[in-house]
Amino acid sequence: MSDVFRDFDERISRLSAKHEKLQRGYVGQITRDGLIVFRPKRRRLSLSPRGLALVAIGFVFFKSVIVAHLGLETYSERIAALQDGTMVEQAGAFIMQPDPATQWAAAKMRPYFR
Repeated sequence: MSDVFRDFDERISRLSAKHEKLQRGYVGQITRDGLIVFRPKRRRLSLSPRGLALVAIGFVFFKSVIVAHLGLETYSERIAALQDGTMVEQAGAFIMQPDPATQWAAAKMRPYFR
């Protein structure tokens, strides 16, 4: 008798999981024998070009604020210290290197930080 209850609980768990997936959206299809089958929509990671551009602009702005506040020499010294660290610190140093856009924006912001 316990096998019957276990099988029933497993079926209820599967149905509940399918129901949760169907709540996020579904697609109905008719099979060859005329049966209508509903399947959950596949979720895709949606990264729009606009979103990526905003993240990139925000990151350049963040670096520009740091460079304007610390100064390019101090900032470069700290990046050099990161390059001597672990692999994660080296990756951070690579990403945080001052690029021309960062330097231009930092030059425009510098008068406001003094």
